Amino acid sequence: MSSTYQGFTAEERAAMKDHAQDQKKAARRSSRADKTAQDERDVLAKIAEMQESDRILAERVHAVITASAPALAPKLWYGMPAYTLHGKIVCHFQSAAKFKTRYATLGFSDQANLDDGTMWAAGFALTEVTAEVEARISALVKQAAS
Repeated sequence: MSSTYQGFTAEERAAMKDHAQDQKKAARRSSRADKTAQDERDVLAKIAEMQESDRILAERVHAVITASAPALAPKLWYGMPAYTLHGKIVCHFQSAAKFKTRYATLGFSDQANLDDGTMWAAGFALTEVTAEVEARISALVKQAAS
């Protein structure tokens, strides 16, 4: 193992650039209603840009989250679809292509109300969104937003 700092990967640098662009766009918006509507359009546009396998997953995850937990507001976070409660990220979808991984993930932040004893899952690998997976996502985001 090298003790020399190697810096950020190209994918990490791209995510940070996406985040900076998202912040600049948000700062330019005038009203809260404009911000909310534009945030959702930005999330849907980002999903539309994804590779087909990731896009199919992201579309289903977005639909389940917005239907199951309407209190969560869509927003881009480091170039990824994310969902906020009172301005704080609760969960996000990470495409497999974004960091060149073999599966997409649905991740939850420490703001998510998923506490269960002394250890609980904060991220889930996604390869397909079946009816069973939709039900599990729905239950998780309802609990996370409670």
